Amino acid sequence: MDNQMNTSENLYGVGALFKDPNKIVKVVEKLVELGYKHWDVHSSYPLHGIPKRMRLKWSPLGYVALILGLTGTLTGLFLTWWTMSVDYPLTIGGKPWFSFPAFVPVLFELTVLLASVGTAIVMLFIIFKFPNNQHPLHDTEYINKVSVDHFGVFIEAKDELFELEKVKSLFNDFGADEIIEIAYDRNEVTFKPKVFDVKFISFLVVIAIITSSVAYLFNNKILYLPPFDFMLKQFRLGPQESSTFFADGFGMRKPPAGTVARNQEFYPFKNKPDEAGMKLVNPLLATQENLELGRNKFNTFCSPCHGWRGEGDSRLNGQFPNPPSLHSEKVRNWTDGRIYHVIMEGQNVMPSYASQLTEKERWAVILYIRSLQRALNAKQEDIQ
Repeated sequence: MDNQMNTSENLYGVGALFKDPNKIVKVVEKLVELGYKHWDVHSSYPLHGIPKRMRLKWSPLGYVALILGLTGTLTGLFLTWWTMSVDYPLTIGGKPWFSFPAFVPVLFELTVLLASVGTAIVMLFIIFKFPNNQHPLHDTEYINKVSVDHFGVFIEAKDELFELEKVKSLFNDFGADEIIEIAYDRNEVTFKPKVFDVKFISFLVVIAIITSSVAYLFNNKILYLPPFDFMLKQFRLGPQESSTFFADGFGMRKPPAGTVARNQEFYPFKNKPDEAGMKLVNPLLATQENLELGRNKFNTFCSPCHGWRGEGDSRLNGQFPNPPSLHSEKVRNWTDGRIYHVIMEGQNVMPSYASQLTEKERWAVILYIRSLQRALNAKQEDIQ
């Protein structure tokens, strides 16, 4: 097809070329005054003031970018809140579960990612109808010149005010350096883009394979080569590793004395079993729910040593010293607070279970121990 050839049936429009940008401004003002609707200005660099004189409407891409950007922000906000506050809450450096300043980079990245990539996708596939790249102006003398050193004004033939000779006369009145008639092929105009075209899909598959291969090689090979592997060599200790820095050789250190971790209660009766026995009172009632909770926790943490019924018949088959029975007169006469103290701090070879059991679970275990004691040491009134 020769785009420069023209008939009344396949005329796409008329373009005027100028070397003086000031003439473009005057032509634009005249076209707006006359009421032309389907026309455009082409230039190899921005002409300040032209969009305002053309009375262009705001591009919908701005609203698309805004909506996608806000979507990214809200998505990041929900993701960080749900992950760190609901699904898997972690205390990091003593900060709250939802520490907003720490999540600002996540919100920023998601905002920019969705706004930029999403806007580009909308522009290419919806506005430009990608992969269709057919247009009557492509490969014409007009578009070649306005891409280098000319300024152009183009009026489409479908404009209601378009009259070929009238438009040419108008351009001549403003001193156009060249007037070009541009035609199109009907097959080009009626062409419908096929997103699922075999060639286009094959192209996307090839690009995906190349991108994935490069990403794999970079992330799994190149980053492990010098000098990119400097982050792999860190002066740190992993869990359970020994240390030559500390005299005892332990890499994992105990918390400093007197410190209390977040979400853990302060225990004021450390090394004070008698005072704990006098002042601590079980706040739970012997309800079915609390007894069931106590039974589950007792069977999990206590029964391996104390036995299913607390008689000291360990389930460890002699692999660990058997503890005393929980039904001895000494233990039965202990207050709930005294038993609670043993759970908190341990006793003899029994370690503390403060980290394994919450405060409620400890008191629930004591309720269950009391039920076992009452069951195995029943009185006459219990039987009746």
